[in-house]
Amino acid sequence: MKKKIPVTVLTGFLGAGKTTLLNRILTEYHGHRIAVIENEFGEIGIDQELVIRADEEIFEMNNGCICCTVRGDLIRILGNLMKRRDKFDHILIETTGLADPGPVAQTFFVDDEMKEDLSLDGIVTVVDTKHVLQHLDTSDEVQAQIAFADVIMLNKVDLVTPEEADIVESRVRAMNGLARVRRTIMPAAQITDVLDLGGFDLDRALTLKPTFLEPEYPFEWAAAFDIGQNGAQLCLDDGPDETMACLAVPWPRQNSKTLAELAEQVFRAFSSPAEELSSGKTLQVNGLAYTMRLANSGAKFFPIGSEEPGRIAIFTEHLPEEFALKLVDRGGAAIQAGTEIRFTAAHEHDETISSVSLETPGAVDGQRINKWLSKLLQTSGADIFRMKGLLNIAGENERFVFQGVHMLFDGQRGGPWGDRARINRLVFIGRNLDPNSLRKDFLSCAVTIESAAAEVVR
Repeated sequence: MKKKIPVTVLTGFLGAGKTTLLNRILTEYHGHRIAVIENEFGEIGIDQELVIRADEEIFEMNNGCICCTVRGDLIRILGNLMKRRDKFDHILIETTGLADPGPVAQTFFVDDEMKEDLSLDGIVTVVDTKHVLQHLDTSDEVQAQIAFADVIMLNKVDLVTPEEADIVESRVRAMNGLARVRRTIMPAAQITDVLDLGGFDLDRALTLKPTFLEPEYPFEWAAAFDIGQNGAQLCLDDGPDETMACLAVPWPRQNSKTLAELAEQVFRAFSSPAEELSSGKTLQVNGLAYTMRLANSGAKFFPIGSEEPGRIAIFTEHLPEEFALKLVDRGGAAIQAGTEIRFTAAHEHDETISSVSLETPGAVDGQRINKWLSKLLQTSGADIFRMKGLLNIAGENERFVFQGVHMLFDGQRGGPWGDRARINRLVFIGRNLDPNSLRKDFLSCAVTIESAAAEVVR
């Protein structure tokens, strides 16, 4: 039997110190060749600028929640990695700070291809000892990260008193009495506490969450429809999400899969880049799948072309009644669904938490940017869970890289720009962020701006 590649999942809430630990792993001699997969909450990737360059291969996903919407991306990257498995002998996955690690671990038990080639060596959770009590009772993700951990690293113990560290450790051990708990000051962590842990405890995971092996999907509804030779038309109005994704796939009658079984196949396509479609675009479903984002507001219709009668399956991010979705024939008569499924997400994220990403070429004034960030942390630090950035300071030949957690801030030179484009990138993750205010204040620090700053709000 071929040897399985061990996988370590590195998790922890925003700003706990995961990237610092990752840098330690990449620079320490431990005899492993490691492939790294990173996930960020936000459209602009910053973490690769914070990770020390090494021989290891680093893959970055910044589609948001690695625990549901990008599981297809994760499986695809892992599948591509295995085509060159001679290049590495260990895989490390660093999740976003807002991820529940349970569904990530689930991937290695429910996907047949993954089970054959990979084994989950363990989940390592980094805990911010100074700030974790602010989130422990209100964040499902923080609770899950601690509960599923094989090793819990209480980081930043130098920022609290021994008595405060005892309180945090007591809370953590009450939530997970089987995990190994280590107090640490990054980057002084022991590599033996991270790699070669000996395997994830599936029985414990099932005890914590009996539905652990039941897959989660990024869609809420699916239905199968029989369409005639003249095709049909998909009709819908504006719904709760302007960029609601919808997937239409052919489903030949000779296909013996049930709609529920088809869901496991479809979710991989669902995490692919979607095609933005304007009303009136014809969907040819003869062997094709469309993952579409709705380009315009108001009532929309999409003719569905087919060379012969058949079945199609439609999967949507939201329930059909939320945007008046229906399928009609060419005469306008409604086509009733033959089979319908409503999927219930096993977890939900705090909708008040979002990310604001700013990116622009040009240079910024060092004194102005320092004054702005200092004021921002003083007035809004409690609501800023994480901020990180890459800045082109006027008059400097080196990049300036910074990170922040609540009111703590750390910045340093990140090496010469070299032949890389001089660009400013900032990412803020927190509660009730005001993107317009952040963008305006950031632009006020500019010395030269070649184009307006782009922003992405999730």
